[in-house]
Amino acid sequence: MTKHHAQARKIDPSRGSSLPDGSPNLADRIEIGPTILAMNEWETAGLIAPNLENMRKYRWQRLTQHIVDRGYGGLLMFDPLNIRYATDSTNMQLWNTHNPFRAVLVCADGYMVIWDYKNSPFLSTFNPLVREQRSGADLFYFDRGDKVDVQADVFANEVRKLIAEHGGGEKRLAVDKIMLHGLRALEAQGFEIMNGEEVTEKSRSIKGPDEILAMRCASHACETSVYEMERIARADVPRGNMSEDDIWAVLHAENIRRGGEWIETRLLASGQRTNPWFQECGPRIVQNNEIVSFDTDLIGAYGICVDISRSWWIGDEKPPADMIYAMQHAHEHIMTNMAMLKPGVTIPELTANAHRLDDEFMEQKYGCLMHGVGLCDEWPLVAYHDQEVPGAFDYALEPGMVLCVEAAVGAVGGAFTIKLEDQVLVTEDGFENLTKYPFDPALMGK
Repeated sequence: MTKHHAQARKIDPSRGSSLPDGSPNLADRIEIGPTILAMNEWETAGLIAPNLENMRKYRWQRLTQHIVDRGYGGLLMFDPLNIRYATDSTNMQLWNTHNPFRAVLVCADGYMVIWDYKNSPFLSTFNPLVREQRSGADLFYFDRGDKVDVQADVFANEVRKLIAEHGGGEKRLAVDKIMLHGLRALEAQGFEIMNGEEVTEKSRSIKGPDEILAMRCASHACETSVYEMERIARADVPRGNMSEDDIWAVLHAENIRRGGEWIETRLLASGQRTNPWFQECGPRIVQNNEIVSFDTDLIGAYGICVDISRSWWIGDEKPPADMIYAMQHAHEHIMTNMAMLKPGVTIPELTANAHRLDDEFMEQKYGCLMHGVGLCDEWPLVAYHDQEVPGAFDYALEPGMVLCVEAAVGAVGGAFTIKLEDQVLVTEDGFENLTKYPFDPALMGK
């Protein structure tokens, strides 16, 4: 049967003009998003999709309010994830991290302008909160050569005119990350450059209702992908021909199949390579009756980061007793620390009252007890007591914050490291663990 033209042009022909998140059900649209596979899985799981229009408005309002509260004329952003937060648009995100060709200015009155790649100004036109599309923020040497200072002056002059019109002429301008010539050019225009990262990190730290819905959906997609990674690993590792890279590739593929975007690290290791932690996956063939530990660091649907960790024992024998103990100890660590989470608790209090690892595991403990998460790993960070810097994080938790609770448990010179991490929402009266993925029963001693 021949499909009607209007049906063929839909992302999901079974739906009307809009998808559950309010975005257009149009297959050839510019706006990216989750796939039919992901949406169907969410519907089966009873998850509610976010309303993207409301989510974008919430983020824009938070940024604008933080600018006004500090008395700044505006906020100029080059970080690709801050640009995603402000506009919900993407453009070659990983390439942009080391070739910063995009910029967004949010003025004190909320007027928002994007400078995009010169051949793709259309990539943010789906969002009416972006009032103008321009180009010319590419102030890196590869693109501008020995005349980068010339373009920096042009760009800075454009910013000055916009702030004069929409920022009340205020000369205090927050900037997150900028190339050297751009900074000098803005200062030459009379701007006092303020810490833009402080503005964006605190704006992003409190998730709105639709961001939380998006995170629930992204978490489900990530965990579904991890289930497939575990299924294939358990089936193929005993055959003796599956590498760490083979296992990790499954997570990448399943993430993309659901409309996810990328994975920030390669943190999967097996056997002895799990100790010390932070070795990246490689060609090693995983052996039967070995441990596999990993950290997803996954940028999934809607650009939401799902950052969870698990350790698996793969094989037909029982794990060693010291490995089971380490797993139980790591589990106790994250669950005890998670139980402290509620509004009003300060970050120094979390540090002071945290579960203490056994002495043998302290030298190779994880880099922090907890960290914020949203579009990536974010502010704030909760340090271990021996790494705390007084005054660095003197803040209280608030509802809407999401924290990843961490544990890496492995002795110096040991044969393994247990890596566990759950993603947890601070609620009005406590917390909700958004991570549903089970802990390996064999390692838990069951």
